[in-house]
Amino acid sequence: MTAEVFSQTICTLGEGAFWHPERAQFFWFDILGKRLLTRVGDEEQSWQFDDCVSAAGWVDHDTLIIASANALWRFNITSGAREKLVDLEADNPVTRSNDGRADPQGGFWIGTMGYNAEPGAGSIYRYYCGELRKLYDKITIANAICFAPDGRLAYFTDTKDGRVMCQALDGQGWPIGDPETYLDLRDQKFGADGAVVDAAGHFWNAQWGAGRVACYDPTGALIETHAVPTPQASCPCFGGAELTTLYVTTAADGLADDTMAGKTFAIQTNTKGQPEHRVIL
Repeated sequence: MTAEVFSQTICTLGEGAFWHPERAQFFWFDILGKRLLTRVGDEEQSWQFDDCVSAAGWVDHDTLIIASANALWRFNITSGAREKLVDLEADNPVTRSNDGRADPQGGFWIGTMGYNAEPGAGSIYRYYCGELRKLYDKITIANAICFAPDGRLAYFTDTKDGRVMCQALDGQGWPIGDPETYLDLRDQKFGADGAVVDAAGHFWNAQWGAGRVACYDPTGALIETHAVPTPQASCPCFGGAELTTLYVTTAADGLADDTMAGKTFAIQTNTKGQPEHRVIL
């Protein structure tokens, strides 16, 4: 199905595609532009930040958790006020936040990376009930954080490595044992970027350099692909009234001659997504 332009706003590095289920509202980020964006009806709104911001989860109707370059924040959508929850590598000027998403148990996973993708500079953390715990380190570009609907499995990747990993989770959402390879994309010319899992447990991955979102079944078999008209697809999510609209962010960074780069797209699908999960602070 054809990708339609949802937002003409050019994002240097679009990311963090996120549908708020209580507000029925789509949010996304321009990481390098240091802003959060949304649209209500035909009206687009944005909030400017002092630092890079990259990912969010919903806490209640009017509250988000937002990851910035050096902290996690409680953010009021109505007033724009924010309150720091916890530092995130605040003592490390090399790194910033990148991809993140909430798990079914109420935890918020967030990855970090170097501003210049310094090898092994990043990590992946989980924030749950006031505790921030490091789960994985020595990651170059943390991406594709998403979860099976039953909460028993997490996915993530180091884009530089090229393998998408799956991780068993316990009843509170903490990892059990070591991660295993779910997809091995090391022989591909694209990079695995942001991802989301639909209601049936299928894994949808934005593929940087390929200009598409690819859907894989739980065994890792490729089922379908959806093209976007610019190569740097960065993050998908399902939204809309029936959770069947696939929203996709892209990046304009390095693509000065591409008039579609950095715009945000919407694709009508025959697939139903799972609602984004509430974060327990």
